[in-house]
Amino acid sequence: MFQIIGLIGVFGAIAAGYMLEGGKFGAILHAVGPELLIILGSGLMTMLLSNEFATIKKLLGKFAKVISGPAWQKGDYVDALCLLFLLIRVARQEGNMALEKHIENPDTSVVFSRYPKLCKDHHLVAFITDVFRSITMNFTDPHMVGDMMETELDKHHREELSAAKALSSVADALPALGIVAAVLGVIKAMGAISESPEVLGEMIGSALVGTFLGVLLAYGVVGPIAGRIKGVIEEEGLMMGMVRQVIMAHLEGLGPQLAVEVGRRSVPTRFQPSFSELDEVVGETSKNVRTKAE
Repeated sequence: MFQIIGLIGVFGAIAAGYMLEGGKFGAILHAVGPELLIILGSGLMTMLLSNEFATIKKLLGKFAKVISGPAWQKGDYVDALCLLFLLIRVARQEGNMALEKHIENPDTSVVFSRYPKLCKDHHLVAFITDVFRSITMNFTDPHMVGDMMETELDKHHREELSAAKALSSVADALPALGIVAAVLGVIKAMGAISESPEVLGEMIGSALVGTFLGVLLAYGVVGPIAGRIKGVIEEEGLMMGMVRQVIMAHLEGLGPQLAVEVGRRSVPTRFQPSFSELDEVVGETSKNVRTKAE
Protein backbone atom coordinates (compact mmCIF):
# COMPACT_ATOMS: atom_id res chain seq x y z
CA MET A 1 0.00 0.00 0.00
CA PHE A 2 2.75 2.47 0.93
CA GLN A 3 4.48 1.73 -2.37
CA ILE A 4 1.35 2.69 -4.32
CA ILE A 5 0.98 5.86 -2.28
CA GLY A 6 4.63 6.68 -2.91
CA LEU A 7 4.31 6.15 -6.66
CA ILE A 8 1.22 8.34 -6.86
CA GLY A 9 2.94 10.90 -4.67
CA VAL A 10 5.93 11.17 -7.02
CA PHE A 11 3.76 12.08 -9.98
CA GLY A 12 1.39 14.17 -7.86
CA ALA A 13 4.14 16.33 -6.35
CA ILE A 14 5.74 16.95 -9.76
CA ALA A 15 2.41 17.76 -11.40
CA ALA A 16 1.36 20.08 -8.56
CA GLY A 17 4.66 21.97 -8.64
CA TYR A 18 4.50 22.30 -12.42
CA MET A 19 0.96 23.70 -12.24
CA LEU A 20 1.92 26.17 -9.51
CA GLU A 21 4.65 27.48 -11.80
CA GLY A 22 2.01 28.10 -14.46
CA GLY A 23 3.02 25.18 -16.63
CA LYS A 24 0.63 23.66 -19.14
CA PHE A 25 0.33 19.94 -19.75
CA GLY A 26 -0.57 20.23 -23.40
CA ALA A 27 3.01 20.02 -24.72
CA ILE A 28 3.86 17.17 -22.35
CA LEU A 29 0.78 15.12 -23.19
CA HIS A 30 1.34 15.70 -26.91
CA ALA A 31 4.89 14.33 -26.75
CA VAL A 32 4.64 11.74 -23.98
CA GLY A 33 3.55 8.84 -26.22
CA PRO A 34 6.41 8.88 -28.76
CA GLU A 35 8.96 9.77 -26.07
CA LEU A 36 7.88 6.88 -23.85
CA LEU A 37 8.07 4.53 -26.82
CA ILE A 38 11.66 5.57 -27.48
CA ILE A 39 12.78 5.52 -23.84
CA LEU A 40 10.94 2.50 -22.44
CA GLY A 41 11.15 0.51 -25.66
CA SER A 42 14.91 0.89 -25.98
CA GLY A 43 15.29 0.43 -22.20
CA LEU A 44 13.52 -2.91 -22.31
CA MET A 45 15.59 -3.97 -25.29
CA THR A 46 18.82 -3.17 -23.43
CA MET A 47 17.59 -5.40 -20.60
CA LEU A 48 16.96 -8.23 -23.05
CA LEU A 49 20.36 -7.63 -24.59
CA SER A 50 22.27 -7.81 -21.32
CA ASN A 51 20.42 -10.60 -19.47
CA GLU A 52 19.41 -14.21 -19.94
CA PHE A 53 15.77 -15.16 -20.38
CA ALA A 54 15.79 -16.90 -16.97
CA THR A 55 16.70 -13.59 -15.33
CA ILE A 56 13.91 -11.75 -17.15
CA LYS A 57 11.42 -14.44 -16.14
CA LYS A 58 12.58 -14.22 -12.55
CA LEU A 59 12.19 -10.43 -12.62
CA LEU A 60 8.58 -10.71 -13.78
CA GLY A 61 7.87 -12.93 -10.81
CA LYS A 62 9.38 -10.40 -8.40
CA PHE A 63 7.15 -7.43 -9.27
CA ALA A 64 4.37 -8.69 -6.98
CA LYS A 65 6.79 -8.45 -4.04
CA VAL A 66 7.03 -4.68 -4.53
CA ILE A 67 3.54 -4.45 -3.02
CA SER A 68 3.28 -7.64 -0.96
CA GLY A 69 6.73 -7.35 0.62
CA PRO A 70 8.79 -10.22 2.10
CA ALA A 71 7.17 -13.65 2.19
CA TRP A 72 8.22 -14.37 5.78
CA GLN A 73 6.43 -12.88 8.76
CA LYS A 74 6.89 -13.36 12.51
CA GLY A 75 4.84 -16.56 12.62
CA ASP A 76 6.92 -18.06 9.82
CA TYR A 77 10.18 -17.49 11.70
CA VAL A 78 8.66 -19.09 14.78
CA ASP A 79 7.49 -22.06 12.69
CA ALA A 80 10.96 -22.47 11.18
CA LEU A 81 12.54 -22.44 14.63
CA CYS A 82 10.04 -25.06 15.82
CA LEU A 83 10.72 -27.20 12.75
CA LEU A 84 14.45 -27.11 13.39
CA PHE A 85 13.90 -27.78 17.09
CA LEU A 86 11.97 -30.95 16.28
CA LEU A 87 14.57 -32.18 13.78
CA ILE A 88 17.42 -31.56 16.19
CA ARG A 89 15.50 -33.28 18.98
CA VAL A 90 15.04 -36.35 16.77
CA ALA A 91 18.78 -36.38 16.05
CA ARG A 92 19.62 -36.03 19.74
CA GLN A 93 17.17 -38.58 21.09
CA GLU A 94 17.09 -41.18 18.32
CA GLY A 95 20.36 -40.60 16.45
CA ASN A 96 21.12 -38.98 13.14
CA MET A 97 19.87 -41.95 11.13
CA ALA A 98 16.38 -41.39 12.52
CA LEU A 99 16.26 -38.17 10.50
CA GLU A 100 16.03 -40.10 7.23
CA LYS A 101 12.27 -40.69 7.47
CA HIS A 102 11.78 -36.93 7.69
CA ILE A 103 14.32 -35.61 5.20
CA GLU A 104 13.82 -38.18 2.45
CA ASN A 105 10.06 -37.57 2.21
CA PRO A 106 9.25 -34.18 3.77
CA ASP A 107 5.70 -34.31 2.37
CA THR A 108 4.87 -37.31 4.53
CA SER A 109 6.95 -36.32 7.55
CA VAL A 110 4.99 -35.58 10.73
CA VAL A 111 7.50 -32.79 11.40
CA PHE A 112 7.48 -31.00 8.04
CA SER A 113 3.74 -31.46 7.49
CA ARG A 114 3.05 -29.26 10.51
CA TYR A 115 4.31 -26.25 8.57
CA PRO A 116 2.66 -26.15 5.12
CA LYS A 117 3.74 -22.58 4.29
CA LEU A 118 7.40 -23.41 4.88
CA CYS A 119 7.04 -26.56 2.78
CA LYS A 120 5.80 -24.48 -0.17
CA ASP A 121 9.25 -22.89 -0.39
CA HIS A 122 11.06 -25.70 -2.14
CA HIS A 123 14.47 -24.08 -1.82
CA LEU A 124 14.11 -23.70 1.95
CA VAL A 125 13.02 -27.32 2.35
CA ALA A 126 15.78 -28.54 0.04
CA PHE A 127 18.37 -26.53 1.98
CA ILE A 128 17.28 -27.99 5.33
CA THR A 129 16.94 -31.56 4.09
CA ASP A 130 20.24 -31.53 2.19
CA VAL A 131 22.17 -30.33 5.22
CA PHE A 132 20.57 -32.85 7.55
CA ARG A 133 21.10 -35.56 4.94
CA SER A 134 24.81 -34.74 5.05
CA ILE A 135 24.68 -34.99 8.82
CA THR A 136 23.16 -38.49 8.59
CA MET A 137 26.19 -39.41 6.45
CA ASN A 138 28.42 -38.40 9.37
CA PHE A 139 29.41 -35.08 7.79
CA THR A 140 29.29 -33.24 11.10
CA ASP A 141 32.36 -31.02 11.21
CA PRO A 142 30.91 -27.59 12.13
CA HIS A 143 33.39 -25.60 10.06
CA MET A 144 33.06 -27.70 6.93
CA VAL A 145 29.25 -27.83 7.13
CA GLY A 146 29.21 -24.11 7.84
CA ASP A 147 31.31 -23.38 4.76
CA MET A 148 29.08 -25.64 2.69
CA MET A 149 25.95 -23.81 3.83
CA GLU A 150 27.59 -20.41 3.32
CA THR A 151 28.51 -21.32 -0.26
CA GLU A 152 24.95 -22.45 -0.96
CA LEU A 153 23.46 -19.28 0.53
CA ASP A 154 25.84 -17.03 -1.40
CA LYS A 155 24.96 -18.77 -4.66
CA HIS A 156 21.23 -18.52 -4.03
CA HIS A 157 21.54 -14.87 -2.98
CA ARG A 158 23.41 -13.95 -6.17
CA GLU A 159 20.87 -15.74 -8.32
CA GLU A 160 17.95 -14.01 -6.61
CA LEU A 161 19.57 -10.58 -6.82
CA SER A 162 20.15 -10.94 -10.57
CA ALA A 163 16.55 -9.82 -11.16
CA ALA A 164 16.99 -6.62 -9.14
CA LYS A 165 20.33 -5.93 -10.84
CA ALA A 166 18.73 -6.31 -14.27
CA LEU A 167 16.07 -3.74 -13.43
CA SER A 168 18.62 -1.46 -11.80
CA SER A 169 20.70 -1.48 -14.99
CA VAL A 170 17.64 -0.28 -16.90
CA ALA A 171 17.17 2.54 -14.38
CA ASP A 172 20.80 3.58 -14.91
CA ALA A 173 20.27 3.66 -18.68
CA LEU A 174 16.99 5.63 -18.73
CA PRO A 175 18.47 9.15 -18.27
CA ALA A 176 20.83 8.60 -21.21
CA LEU A 177 18.00 7.15 -23.30
CA GLY A 178 15.96 10.23 -22.40
CA ILE A 179 18.76 12.36 -23.81
CA VAL A 180 18.68 10.25 -26.98
CA ALA A 181 14.95 10.96 -27.30
CA ALA A 182 15.60 14.67 -26.69
CA VAL A 183 18.36 14.79 -29.32
CA LEU A 184 16.03 13.19 -31.85
CA GLY A 185 13.48 15.87 -31.05
CA VAL A 186 16.08 18.61 -31.52
CA ILE A 187 17.10 17.08 -34.85
CA LYS A 188 13.46 17.21 -35.88
CA ALA A 189 13.24 20.84 -34.79
CA MET A 190 16.40 21.76 -36.70
CA GLY A 191 14.86 20.24 -39.80
CA ALA A 192 12.04 22.75 -39.45
CA ILE A 193 14.20 25.77 -38.66
CA SER A 194 12.31 27.90 -41.15
CA GLU A 195 9.08 27.54 -39.20
CA SER A 196 7.75 30.29 -36.93
CA PRO A 197 9.13 30.67 -33.37
CA GLU A 198 5.85 29.32 -31.96
CA VAL A 199 6.18 26.09 -33.93
CA LEU A 200 9.87 25.73 -33.13
CA GLY A 201 9.22 26.40 -29.45
CA GLU A 202 6.63 23.65 -29.31
CA MET A 203 8.96 21.22 -31.06
CA ILE A 204 11.88 21.98 -28.74
CA GLY A 205 9.59 21.72 -25.71
CA SER A 206 8.45 18.29 -26.91
CA ALA A 207 12.09 17.28 -27.32
CA LEU A 208 12.87 18.23 -23.72
CA VAL A 209 10.05 15.99 -22.55
CA GLY A 210 12.36 13.09 -23.42
CA THR A 211 15.01 14.24 -20.95
CA PHE A 212 12.33 14.87 -18.34
CA LEU A 213 10.80 11.42 -18.71
CA GLY A 214 14.15 9.65 -18.73
CA VAL A 215 15.23 11.21 -15.44
CA LEU A 216 11.78 10.87 -13.85
CA LEU A 217 11.41 7.20 -14.72
CA ALA A 218 14.97 6.39 -13.65
CA TYR A 219 14.98 8.07 -10.24
CA GLY A 220 11.27 8.27 -9.49
CA VAL A 221 9.94 4.90 -10.65
CA VAL A 222 12.26 2.18 -11.98
CA GLY A 223 15.17 2.82 -9.60
CA PRO A 224 13.01 2.74 -6.44
CA ILE A 225 11.22 -0.40 -7.66
CA ALA A 226 14.58 -2.11 -8.22
CA GLY A 227 15.68 -1.03 -4.75
CA ARG A 228 12.47 -2.37 -3.23
CA ILE A 229 12.90 -5.75 -4.94
CA LYS A 230 16.50 -5.93 -3.72
CA GLY A 231 15.45 -5.10 -0.16
CA VAL A 232 12.72 -7.75 -0.16
CA ILE A 233 15.12 -10.39 -1.49
CA GLU A 234 17.72 -9.54 1.13
CA GLU A 235 15.17 -9.68 3.94
CA GLU A 236 13.79 -13.01 2.75
CA GLY A 237 17.35 -14.32 2.70
CA LEU A 238 17.56 -13.78 6.46
CA MET A 239 15.38 -16.85 6.93
CA MET A 240 18.08 -19.02 5.36
CA GLY A 241 20.71 -17.34 7.49
CA MET A 242 18.72 -18.13 10.61
CA VAL A 243 18.48 -21.79 9.59
CA ARG A 244 22.24 -21.85 9.15
CA GLN A 245 22.77 -20.41 12.64
CA VAL A 246 20.58 -23.06 14.25
CA ILE A 247 22.24 -25.96 12.46
CA MET A 248 25.69 -24.62 13.26
CA ALA A 249 24.73 -24.34 16.94
CA HIS A 250 23.50 -27.95 16.84
CA LEU A 251 26.76 -29.17 15.34
CA GLU A 252 28.71 -27.21 17.94
CA GLY A 253 27.03 -29.38 20.57
CA LEU A 254 24.22 -27.17 21.83
CA GLY A 255 20.92 -28.79 22.72
CA PRO A 256 17.72 -28.16 20.72
CA GLN A 257 16.48 -25.40 23.03
CA LEU A 258 19.76 -23.50 23.01
CA ALA A 259 20.25 -24.01 19.26
CA VAL A 260 16.93 -22.37 18.40
CA GLU A 261 17.71 -19.58 20.86
CA VAL A 262 20.85 -18.85 18.83
CA GLY A 263 18.67 -18.73 15.72
CA ARG A 264 16.08 -16.51 17.41
CA ARG A 265 18.66 -13.81 17.91
CA SER A 266 19.32 -13.61 14.15
CA VAL A 267 15.64 -13.02 13.29
CA PRO A 268 14.94 -9.47 12.02
CA THR A 269 14.04 -7.26 14.97
CA ARG A 270 10.50 -6.47 13.83
CA PHE A 271 9.74 -10.20 13.51
CA GLN A 272 11.80 -11.49 16.42
CA PRO A 273 9.82 -13.40 19.06
CA SER A 274 10.78 -12.92 22.66
CA PHE A 275 12.50 -15.71 24.55
CA SER A 276 9.33 -16.49 26.49
CA GLU A 277 7.17 -16.49 23.34
CA LEU A 278 9.43 -18.94 21.56
CA ASP A 279 9.85 -21.08 24.66
CA GLU A 280 6.08 -21.38 25.03
CA VAL A 281 5.49 -22.27 21.37
CA VAL A 282 8.37 -24.76 21.27
CA GLY A 283 7.15 -26.40 24.48
CA GLU A 284 3.62 -26.74 23.16
CA THR A 285 4.87 -28.09 19.82
CA SER A 286 7.08 -30.60 21.60
CA LYS A 287 4.14 -31.89 23.65
CA ASN A 288 1.86 -32.19 20.61
CA VAL A 289 4.39 -34.10 18.55
CA ARG A 290 5.22 -36.42 21.45
CA THR A 291 1.53 -37.10 22.03
CA LYS A 292 0.96 -37.99 18.38
CA ALA A 293 4.02 -40.23 18.36
CA GLU A 294 2.74 -42.09 21.39
